[in-house]
Amino acid sequence: MPVFYERRQLVTPGDLLADNNYLAGENTFKENGKIYATHTGLVNYENRNIYVMALRSFYAPLVGDTVIGKVVEVILSGWIIDVKAPYLAMLRASDVLERSFRPQIDDLPSMFDVGDIIIAKIVASDRTRGPLLTVREPGLGKITRGQITEITPTKIPRLIGKKGSMITTIKKEVGCQILVGQNGLVLVSGKSPKDERLAIMAIHKIEREAHTSGLTDRVAEMIKTEKHEKTEVRRKDAQEKSQKSG
Repeated sequence: MPVFYERRQLVTPGDLLADNNYLAGENTFKENGKIYATHTGLVNYENRNIYVMALRSFYAPLVGDTVIGKVVEVILSGWIIDVKAPYLAMLRASDVLERSFRPQIDDLPSMFDVGDIIIAKIVASDRTRGPLLTVREPGLGKITRGQITEITPTKIPRLIGKKGSMITTIKKEVGCQILVGQNGLVLVSGKSPKDERLAIMAIHKIEREAHTSGLTDRVAEMIKTEKHEKTEVRRKDAQEKSQKSG
């Protein structure tokens, strides 16, 4: 069962990946017993399945996904949310309120207004219309603090790491809370904007170097180096202020 590329090797559309007994997975197709890539990305194998992790792609919503989105319109029965998918999503008022929606008295903009950023979960989705969302679960709703950054949705598994190892490393080293939306938007909440920016630096390093090995160790080392350099800068600034005041 020959394969023509090593795991996590870069391939482009039309590249011959394997033949004989392999099964065509995501971003591949099979023709005359041979499997070819349909997207530029990193090839991988799981048992007899071969697939390509696309380097650039839009978000394809799945039921159960946690996403971060922006309110772009308030309508009579709810809100229209941009979740970086091919279609805009819908959040119905009935999926926000703990009781029946009463349009005569319920002030929807007071709950979520245009421009607000929310965390939601997809409860329904198909290929012909935008997904339906809910915020009626713990941890969902309007975002009131932290910074949002964006990465390619296909890099989310690399950001999380095996058994959460990568995301745990960032949280531990920086001291930030990180919520990862499956649509590629990431919420970082720390004790200070500096901590949040450092976590975001680490996140984008992972996105750039997702195809490389030993990345967890390099990310941890980068964070430690940045923290040390900033500590030295603060120490020197304190010394200079002390000397001037003396």
